[in-house]
Amino acid sequence: MKKILVLVLVMVATSTFTFAINPSDYGVFYKLNNKSTFTSLMNYLGADKGQANYLKEVFNVTADELQNASKTGNDKFADNVVNYNLYNTKCILSDNQYRMYLKIINLSVNNVNDDLLDKNNLVSDINK
Repeated sequence: MKKILVLVLVMVATSTFTFAINPSDYGVFYKLNNKSTFTSLMNYLGADKGQANYLKEVFNVTADELQNASKTGNDKFADNVVNYNLYNTKCILSDNQYRMYLKIINLSVNNVNDDLLDKNNLVSDINK
């Protein structure tokens, strides 16, 4: 477990986070409501119970509104929902906790994008 944590921390330390996510990648925000993901995130951030309660509400609203945005196909609305999440999370967390949150979001988005690239490459290799 420690090796995995060290690996994640090394990856986080080497990543940059000038912008939290690519606006077209919203899937990571749905996973924040998963009980084990939420608990792990709160432990990683060192969030207290008050912060955890506020973040749970922000994550619930984010997931609900992203679902509404996907039903309508409104990318602008989805971007606004992501901005809502980032703004409210920044207000709830300390500066250090917020930087850690952005790093986790970046890692998650990058992992999803890498997985998609790997699947696309696999499909193109099979078609050759």
